Amino acid sequence: MLKFIIEEAKNIMEKDPAAKSLFEAIFYYPGLKAVLYHKLGHWLYNKERYTLAWIISQRARRKTGIEIHPGAKLGKKLFIDHGVGVVIGETAEVGNNVTMYHGVTLGGIGGKSNTKRHPTVEDDVMIGAGAKILGPITIGRGAKIGANAVVLEDVPPYTTVVGMPAKVVKTNKDDYLSYVI
Repeated sequence: MLKFIIEEAKNIMEKDPAAKSLFEAIFYYPGLKAVLYHKLGHWLYNKERYTLAWIISQRARRKTGIEIHPGAKLGKKLFIDHGVGVVIGETAEVGNNVTMYHGVTLGGIGGKSNTKRHPTVEDDVMIGAGAKILGPITIGRGAKIGANAVVLEDVPPYTTVVGMPAKVVKTNKDDYLSYVI
């Protein structure tokens, strides 16, 4: 666990120029605290200890302002910067090396229990402050979601989307071609 914490703190230092030391990253960043709480809650959730998982999840929400359902799947190096208001739903999946800013929602749009209702965010994605990504859609590897965008459809890899509803404004063709090939 200590190795995980140090790896995540180093990721914070790489992504946030305001982070001055590992100590600061470990003890003062609510995103790291939320991810650590989630790790325990997710383990309990997978053991079908739902009540305990929810207790951990709700404590994390009260302490950090970040709500991550214990059923959500999170990859490594998730950086939640200024995390207040972040909500990640039960069937959401977040890849590795993802950056989220405050107010991001990975939410559902209804559906039946035991079905995929929340987004899948692939590796190396950046999600701007206030963005709402809704439904069982996929955000492709290396995509960028603009602040306050409302994303209701799949976003191709290495594409930037902005607006309400989100529209493609840029595709990094070189990255996309190397991804496809």
